[in-house]
Amino acid sequence: MSEHENPHGLDWDERYGDGQLWSGHANEQLVVEASNLEPGTALDVGAGEGADAIWLAERGWQVTAIDVSAKALDRASRAAAAAGLAVDWRAIALEDLENSPAASTYGLVSVFYPALLRGDGTIIETLLARVAPGGLLLVVHHSHVDRERAAEHGFDPDDYVRHKDLIAALTDRDGWEIDVVEKRGRTAPEGPGAHHHSDHVLRARRSG
Repeated sequence: MSEHENPHGLDWDERYGDGQLWSGHANEQLVVEASNLEPGTALDVGAGEGADAIWLAERGWQVTAIDVSAKALDRASRAAAAAGLAVDWRAIALEDLENSPAASTYGLVSVFYPALLRGDGTIIETLLARVAPGGLLLVVHHSHVDRERAAEHGFDPDDYVRHKDLIAALTDRDGWEIDVVEKRGRTAPEGPGAHHHSDHVLRARRSG
């Protein structure tokens, strides 16, 4: 098993292949939710080829971006350098972040279409712990999961943290307030995600 392969056999470096996989544009829900925020520190979980992290950096955020695919982050790093932007790119999984110099808390933690293995359930606690007091957690999942397509890519959606798992973990939790739980239409770009036309959006704030 390579360092970028999860226990279910999905090798992310292999999936990213030899050419650009995603559109290169920031996710529209990030644009909606973060355009009016005061820049601070941000953690982009599952950063992929870096479009969201670069968008944040362009607006003055100090961004740490993590992803298990070194190949994706290499593309992201080159794109950021070409734009004259500094982002802290780290080829690491969220569950391994505790042992990384990037194990800090952040004013914004963004997680778009996460592939977080549920395991024993501690991964949600690990995610929530990265949000600084007064900070925001922004999570977006596709509202529809095509199980046949997922199986073709070698994974079972039930093995991963679902939107409802996060909502359940945050509901009535001391120190947290859920600001937004919405289903929103999605302007699907060209590429692998073009068949998705709506998203579930969760925004929660940790008490200061």
